[in-house]
Amino acid sequence: MKLTRRAMLQGTGIGAAAMLLAPGGALAAAHGGGAVTIAYHVNLPSWDPTVGLSAVNPTIQTFYQTVYDQPITQNPDLSFSPGLLTGWGWNDDRTEIWMDVREGVTWHDGSPFTAEDVAWSLSRAGNPETGNPIQFLWSKVTDYKVSGNRVTGKVAAYEPTFFKWLSFLTGYFMPKAYFEKVGAEGFEKAPIGTGPYMVEEFQRNAFVRLKRNPNYWGAKPAFETVVFKFVTDASARVAEVESGGSDITLEIPYQEYDRLKEKAGLSGVTTPVSDIGMIFLNDIEVMTDPNVRKAAAHAIDKKAIVDRLLRGYGVPIDTLQAPQYAAFDSSIQVAHDPEAAKALLAKSGYSTDNPVRFRIQTTRGFKPKDYEMVQAIVGMWRKVGIEAEIEVYEIAKHYELRATDTLAPAAFYNWGNSIGDPSTSTGFAMFGPSPHSVWDGQDLIEMIGPLWGEADEAKRIAGYKAVDRHIAENAYVIPLLQYVQPIVHSDRLSVGTHVSGVMLPQAVKPA
Repeated sequence: MKLTRRAMLQGTGIGAAAMLLAPGGALAAAHGGGAVTIAYHVNLPSWDPTVGLSAVNPTIQTFYQTVYDQPITQNPDLSFSPGLLTGWGWNDDRTEIWMDVREGVTWHDGSPFTAEDVAWSLSRAGNPETGNPIQFLWSKVTDYKVSGNRVTGKVAAYEPTFFKWLSFLTGYFMPKAYFEKVGAEGFEKAPIGTGPYMVEEFQRNAFVRLKRNPNYWGAKPAFETVVFKFVTDASARVAEVESGGSDITLEIPYQEYDRLKEKAGLSGVTTPVSDIGMIFLNDIEVMTDPNVRKAAAHAIDKKAIVDRLLRGYGVPIDTLQAPQYAAFDSSIQVAHDPEAAKALLAKSGYSTDNPVRFRIQTTRGFKPKDYEMVQAIVGMWRKVGIEAEIEVYEIAKHYELRATDTLAPAAFYNWGNSIGDPSTSTGFAMFGPSPHSVWDGQDLIEMIGPLWGEADEAKRIAGYKAVDRHIAENAYVIPLLQYVQPIVHSDRLSVGTHVSGVMLPQAVKPA
């Protein structure tokens, strides 16, 4: 986007340049009910929410849920309600699914949203040639048929979380006629959805400006214009909201949150979210040694990390299930025990004088204190006989390396699971054939495999609890904590929180 002084001054409305460059410009517009600016912590790599590695990044679902709508709406407390689908379910013997499609909805180009769009979108998601990263899930239903506003599909393999995923990742409905007309490249240039906001301008790695959808089927958003600035540096996001250059920001260091929320003109809100901080362990190099893995787990003082680095904003965890998840088991614990860590390392010939060495990868500023947490963990490891070299990368690089199973022996990551199902956390993260796992142990493959299609819900949840216990006992992954999301905003605004962690502009209102 080329900005000129003339362009900045033309017209009586608030233009993109004014909102992006003039301190306080967004605040003034928000006060008048016209615009709000959000300093966001990640870039948006693609406008197609159903394909590519980025489609499974929970942090960019904010953009997708704003522009596309969810087939099944996930409410702020993670419960479900009708969205583009008004009803859904299985037949009695679970050989077929049915979905009722909302009537009276239009795409952003004015064309009607139809049951044909739904059938086409789900068939496309299940086609391995289209690049949906969880195609293996969508392919479990085939042969979609349309009758009026009802869509049915044949169940090739029972998937207990199928409808839950229609409120989460990659299950968005796409405009069949428009996409076939413009193609993937044309869609990236001019994406359309059915959501409360439409894309007006997109500058990759800089910002996206959205305008309110005048024909939206649901509740009308409070603001005509929303600008998301992509500000990946945490200190820069602090400066944005403190200077008035942005009205809202999130995922900043907690000490800055505590400071800013008391500052004149600003307010703050926190909420526990469905994200967990974890360390992937790749089954390569020294991580094939169980003594090294277990020592690495026992050496970490998770409570100290939460209390000292995160100022108490976090919940230490020992499995990949947060307390709100369906398979959370508080009896599964991994003790902080440095002496046990030293003894385990000694069995493999390591000590503080002869440390085991490996790399650990991490983001920096993607989540509050992510890099500092890894620094602290490396310091804890050093005390027991582990020397870890820190490598910093962008979150997009993590997805690339994880998909190709080329992560370092250890890699810090933020795992989102807003549906709270164990298949979405333990299952995808630890099942070797999954494109999201880097641990390929046959024991886990045999334990998790039968659970994918388990129709007895109690048996399925119990099975995942057993898997979590086995993982903890063998230190195949190191869960660290459940996050609390900090949001700072102008006190002229009321900002709705969401346990999934999305920052939805349609939930922002004048105070």
